[in-house]
Amino acid sequence: MTLLQLEGVTGYYGHLQALQELNLSVNRGEILAVLGANGAGKSTLLSLISGELHPREGRVFYQDKDITQLAPHLRVREGIALVPEGRHLFGTLSVEDNLRSGASTRRRGTWSLDAVYELFPFVAARRKHRAAVLSGGEQQAVAIGRALMSNPSLLLLDEVSLGLAPVIIRDLYAALGRITAEGTTLLVVEQNITEALSVANYAICLLEGRVVLEGKPESLSQREISQAYFGHDLGPSSKAAS
Repeated sequence: MTLLQLEGVTGYYGHLQALQELNLSVNRGEILAVLGANGAGKSTLLSLISGELHPREGRVFYQDKDITQLAPHLRVREGIALVPEGRHLFGTLSVEDNLRSGASTRRRGTWSLDAVYELFPFVAARRKHRAAVLSGGEQQAVAIGRALMSNPSLLLLDEVSLGLAPVIIRDLYAALGRITAEGTTLLVVEQNITEALSVANYAICLLEGRVVLEGKPESLSQREISQAYFGHDLGPSSKAAS
């Protein structure tokens, strides 16, 4: 069953057209990976879904409801939560206070402080520390936990792995499967192709604001991904899947 649908969406980032008549569907319970290089339109896509931007053309539907012009805070109440690139935590507040701030919508669901601490035990160990003193990986886990505290039906993740050590990336991605098991649908925007495809049920690749490749991860070859990601074939030595 479709949870989110974009129909003919054209979006701008400032004066730059970032998305071109984009059609996209996200099914309930799946992890959709959105791949693409810098400037492909990935973050603009998330901004349009979260309500930070409104499309110049086209419509956005969520649970069969037209939310094209709905304000961001109302989309959170409807069950859409964004983990932005850069985390944007309240640095002077404790980890626990940051997490509690995500529960302001008072939506009912399975996610609570205890559930987040069970998902990320290393966050529980740092619950009384100020967010500013945490490592990048710890901050990313807190940002994900804060979004989960709103008990979203749809969780948007922007560049989960950016700037993090491989061991931390593995821990964070291991948690994504447990999140979907609790009934949350995920849309994961990534440049780290290997990690994104390791958890995704379906993937699309954006290039200059258009979908140029899509399919189940197991059906996509490295050569196809290279062509879609960079707009040309890098040949057998391509590192596009690294």
